[in-house]
Amino acid sequence: MSCGHRQLLPLAVALIAAQMVATYTYKNCIEVTDSEKQSFKCMNRKATSISAILDDLPKFILNLSIVDNPIQHIPDKTFANFTNLQWLQLHNNHLNAIDEFAFHNLSHLRCLNLSFNNISQLSSSPFKSLHNLTFLSLRGNKLKQLPEGIFSALLKLDTLQLRQNLLTNFTGIVESVSNLKKLQELDLCFNSLTSLCHSNVSLPKSLAKLYICRNNLSMLGCDHSFLGQVQILDLSYNSQLLAMAFQDVDLAKTKYLKLQSTSVKVATLLNISNIDVCHVDFTGTGLNNTGLLTELCRLLSRKVESIKKLRLGDNGISNSNLRKDTLSLCPKITDFLDLSHNNLNSSQNKKNLNCFVFLHNSRNHLKRINYEHNHLTTLVSCKTKKAAPFYKMEELSFRYNRILMVQADAFFHTPNLKTLKLNINTVAFLHHKALKGLRRLETLRLDNNLLTDLYNDTFEGLFALQTLNLRNNRIAVIFNGTFLGLGNLTTLDLGGNKITHFDVSGLEGLKSLLKLYLDGNNLKHIETSLHCVFQDTLTVLDLERNQIRFLKQNVSSPFMNLSQLKDLKLGGQRPYGLTHLPHAFFRGLHKLSSLYLSNNQISYISPDAFDDLTGLKFLTLDRCCDVNMPLLPGVFKNLRNLSKLILENAGIQTFSKKVFGNLTKLNTLQLNHNGMQSIDVRVLKSLYNLRYLDMRNLPLSCTCSNRLLQNWTLNNPDVQVVYVYNLPCQQGENHSFYNFETDVCFIDLGEYLFFSTAVVTALFTAFPLLYINLYWKMKYGYYVFRSWFGDQWRRLKEEEENCKYDAFISYNSNDEQWVMEQLLPNLEGNGSSFKLCLHHRDFEPGRYIVDNIVTAVYGSRKTICVVSRNFLQSEWCSLEIQLASYRLFDEHRDVLLLVFLEPITERQMSSYHRMRKVMLKKTYLQWPGSEGFNPVQAQDLFWKQLRRAMRTGSKVETEDDDIGEGCLALENCDLGDSDTQTLIADENFYIS
Repeated sequence: MSCGHRQLLPLAVALIAAQMVATYTYKNCIEVTDSEKQSFKCMNRKATSISAILDDLPKFILNLSIVDNPIQHIPDKTFANFTNLQWLQLHNNHLNAIDEFAFHNLSHLRCLNLSFNNISQLSSSPFKSLHNLTFLSLRGNKLKQLPEGIFSALLKLDTLQLRQNLLTNFTGIVESVSNLKKLQELDLCFNSLTSLCHSNVSLPKSLAKLYICRNNLSMLGCDHSFLGQVQILDLSYNSQLLAMAFQDVDLAKTKYLKLQSTSVKVATLLNISNIDVCHVDFTGTGLNNTGLLTELCRLLSRKVESIKKLRLGDNGISNSNLRKDTLSLCPKITDFLDLSHNNLNSSQNKKNLNCFVFLHNSRNHLKRINYEHNHLTTLVSCKTKKAAPFYKMEELSFRYNRILMVQADAFFHTPNLKTLKLNINTVAFLHHKALKGLRRLETLRLDNNLLTDLYNDTFEGLFALQTLNLRNNRIAVIFNGTFLGLGNLTTLDLGGNKITHFDVSGLEGLKSLLKLYLDGNNLKHIETSLHCVFQDTLTVLDLERNQIRFLKQNVSSPFMNLSQLKDLKLGGQRPYGLTHLPHAFFRGLHKLSSLYLSNNQISYISPDAFDDLTGLKFLTLDRCCDVNMPLLPGVFKNLRNLSKLILENAGIQTFSKKVFGNLTKLNTLQLNHNGMQSIDVRVLKSLYNLRYLDMRNLPLSCTCSNRLLQNWTLNNPDVQVVYVYNLPCQQGENHSFYNFETDVCFIDLGEYLFFSTAVVTALFTAFPLLYINLYWKMKYGYYVFRSWFGDQWRRLKEEEENCKYDAFISYNSNDEQWVMEQLLPNLEGNGSSFKLCLHHRDFEPGRYIVDNIVTAVYGSRKTICVVSRNFLQSEWCSLEIQLASYRLFDEHRDVLLLVFLEPITERQMSSYHRMRKVMLKKTYLQWPGSEGFNPVQAQDLFWKQLRRAMRTGSKVETEDDDIGEGCLALENCDLGDSDTQTLIADENFYIS
């Protein structure tokens, strides 16, 4: 196996292991989802132990930033499992101790940043295993010395930053870096070094940049060749450093020497040193009078004919020091002159200053001049004979002055200027002709001034202008023709002004405009001219922080023809926000990729507002909406290419599939600071490409409604849920969402109790109705079912010849005397062979009375109901006739005989439906107890017919059989003698 393949094997194994991890959420870190380098940021956490941060991180990560945490100690082998780590940021923590093997096993690490901690000392070999480290920063600590050999293993180290420590021993520093053969940059600024004295060891020959600014150097104290390889040497702000310190020091290869705020006299330095004068930065070297400037120019001219860059900033140079002949003795300046941070003003020699009269000898060579941070108040006209043209001049910077007025032809002498910076001044008057003649100007900065008006000839003739910045002025109106000649302008920044409207042709001429910034103005509506002028060009439009507001839904889209627009900002409308997002508001923006609607008080978003945004990839609605404004179903239905959605503080109360279900390409979703108490996991699962979910500061309830969400956040392998282990419950910060009790949720007691209560309530509601109308049917059905279930049904339906009794007598206890004195003797005595079942005599003691009744009815061939008014009012008698009538109607058995002891009217029978049905189907007997009849003859006939009825069979084939054999109807009864016929003729004897 080759060496390259051996190096790839651990990484492959780590990646495979990472894929096997079930969860994708971290306690104290966030994975940077838009990075392809497996980067993690662990910032502003409360963890005091670094192991608490690293515990749940995957082992394959490449970049790790642990910043702004209260961590004080890094133990041995802290990162031993992160063998693929390449970039490790540990700055701005509270580190004060790093163990000797803290970075053990990080053989792939290339960058280590330990800046701004409290490290005061280090062991001799904390970086021993970092063989591939190229960048190391210990900036902003409290190191006083470096242990011997501390960097000996860092053979590939390129940059070492030791700035802002307490180092005093330069020899120890040199010894610690002497073997770093690839070291190119060493930063020792802001320490306490007093000298560059050192032992016999030398700086690495590879060292090209050495920064020793802001120390206490008074001498260099080094041998001739010590700094021989250094190309950039910064010794600035060593106030006691003298020019003689450079005597016999080889600086021949130095490309840049900075001596600002030292005591070095440049004239002396140039006389005693072998440094190339073109490579000395004269900024802040005390050249504050004409004599010193003249002397410098003479020295420079002796050594060179031309100088590329002459830096004279921060020398206190005033107008009087720049007379016409002051710099005439200097070599020709071919590129850059820096006069920033001086005392130049416009009180005298105005033309000499801003028309560069004092540079007449370099006018054919000079390309750039820096006048920043001076006291200029006026730029006068340079259309004079004294102001010779500077044809090579390409860049002028007048930033950070006090310029109030720019007169006509102020730049007449620089016709080929490409960049002009007049920003961060107090320019209130820009003459119509101030910029005349700048035909090749490409970038114009006029931002942060006091301009109030722009005229149609202000920018006349600037045909090559590409970038125009007018931000943060006081412009109120854009008049017709203002930009008419700017056909090549690509960027126009009008943000931070007071623009209320554009004239009809205010934007005409901007044929190539790509970016238009109008944020921070007073626009109350979106100019309809936008889509007429920029229909094929504009890609960026910023309208944030204006006064745009919509109060109705039917507003035509102002973006109709902006077919190329990709970036649109409408956030922060003052003072009320957009209020409404109208119907089809973004119509025509098919190529829009980023939309900003944050900081608006939107109370209604039309469901089709985003319908045309089919290419949208980024949408921010943070702090966009009223608290009670719902997102209507389908509002995001066409945003199928959206990859990042920010909904922080958006007032959202619910998270439904009808709203978010179509966002199938969504990668990042930020929902923090909303009102959702639960989130439907089914919706989250439908977002197939979701990789990052932020739901911090949601009032999540720790109830069974979020059981599935809790499980999903902890066990999904694809979506990173930000700081899920720190999410509190709605009940308070003492409860955590990730581990609230869910055991009781597996049986949803609430649901079961609801349905149970509902059923019980329904039954109680229906019971009175059922009791009144179906009481006996239900009771009868219940007892029949009980009998059937107890295997009684089959036993009670045996053949009639096996019946135990001939008849079961159903009667009321008030009629018991008649039963005992009349019925019993006439049917069981007097030569009759019938066997009767009487409840007081034949019912089985200790048995349920209902079971006894069922047994009696089904154990008897007939049931004789002795009907009286008392009988009709008895519940048990009613049950007995119900059971007997069941056999009559449902089993078609003639088993029921009715005997009426007393006359009962039709009205009294009206409420007894079952008995009326029996009377309509069967004949019945009435006891002959009325006055006017012969009771002996009538009673004999009564018992004769009753015995005859008891002897008939129980099988009933049809209804006709009821008035056939065994029928007691008048016309079918053979009564015999005339006395009987008389009784028969009386309607009180038989009732049919």
